[in-house]
Amino acid sequence: MTPPAAVPDRACDTNESLESLVDSLAVYHGASRADDESAVDPCDTLEQMVREELAAIGEGMLDEEERSRLDQLGEWLRQDLVRLQPLLDDRRARQRKSWALAYPASRLCHEGRTLLVNAIGRDPAAPGADLSADPASDLAALLVGLEARGESALTRQALDRYLRLSGDYPQARLLSLYGTCHALSGARRALQRRPAPDQDPEHPARLAESMAECRRYLALAERIAEFRFPPLVIAVGVSGSGKSRFTSGLVARLGAIRVCSDAERRRLYGVSLEASHPQAVSGEPAVDIFDEAATERTYQRLARCAGTLLDAGIPACVDATCLKRWQRDLLRQQAEARGLPCLVVSFEADEATLRRRIEKRADRQGIEAEKSLTVLDRQLAEREGFGDEERLHLVHLDTTADNAAETLVDLIEEHVKLG
Repeated sequence: MTPPAAVPDRACDTNESLESLVDSLAVYHGASRADDESAVDPCDTLEQMVREELAAIGEGMLDEEERSRLDQLGEWLRQDLVRLQPLLDDRRARQRKSWALAYPASRLCHEGRTLLVNAIGRDPAAPGADLSADPASDLAALLVGLEARGESALTRQALDRYLRLSGDYPQARLLSLYGTCHALSGARRALQRRPAPDQDPEHPARLAESMAECRRYLALAERIAEFRFPPLVIAVGVSGSGKSRFTSGLVARLGAIRVCSDAERRRLYGVSLEASHPQAVSGEPAVDIFDEAATERTYQRLARCAGTLLDAGIPACVDATCLKRWQRDLLRQQAEARGLPCLVVSFEADEATLRRRIEKRADRQGIEAEKSLTVLDRQLAEREGFGDEERLHLVHLDTTADNAAETLVDLIEEHVKLG
């Protein structure tokens, strides 16, 4: 495994783009914990947070039906905490102080607008906010902050990029727990902004505004906690078929998180995700990360990562060639073992188009296309046809068609009922 990079120094007052913020989070969470950071009991911290947030919100709620919904939400949180306690305990060594405490003056900006302060929108006054916690707490705070502002596309992009950079897919199983807690924090903050009746001549309007914001956060908490049946999408295709380009569109459109073979293969062998020559591992003996054993190991990891996302209630999309039937079977079993829908998408283009795309990509990257074309020839010769069982889940996509992106979304919505 490539050792995590050093956490970069940042100005006290920093405007972050979404990409720079996510990159910084991944590096910060991957760095060694400081000597003065003790690993507190994560369950104790979460229990305290849940108890205090629910009590504060309950005092300000006037509607009995809403109080009942709040009680149900609290019961779900307590049950989820019990269910996830083994994972939280296993990950205790990963705990660290929040990124927001290190960069309190940072802001997340997008298209000239400030979306979040301390860039991830963490509430410094929340119960336990100053204690070490699982990295999932920071990530969940960011996702909740974006979602609360109606930025669903950015929410999905942030999660997809963070998991691909960090490789910490087990963290995804904790996002609903921490996300619900941060949504409760948002509801509590909204109530705290209510003006006193004798201090504001516009009291009724401002009271209505704060209550409406509180209810929006509670509705978000319920959505996060809602039980889901996420689908698995398996992308199949040779080099130049358009898999990566089209599956990247599924992130923003459908919220499917990609598990990319290139990234996970490199991660398994300690190769930087930015390295231009995957074989070159500094200080290590030469290793062929594309041989048969490496490929089998890579697909085993892809299957584990996809299964973890499905367990977290998150749609997963595996971006790999998947040219062998055993590879597709291994991945498909992740959905079938959980009783979840699966779709196999065959990305297709004529051979002339494949070669033209590869040559164009090589020219753009300033490299020779000959080696990539040789890989294409081998893939075309070695790919295995789809079996009868696979055809039950199979759709074909002509990536040369003008409306291919829209067709792909329609096919997925039709087959796995995402829409």
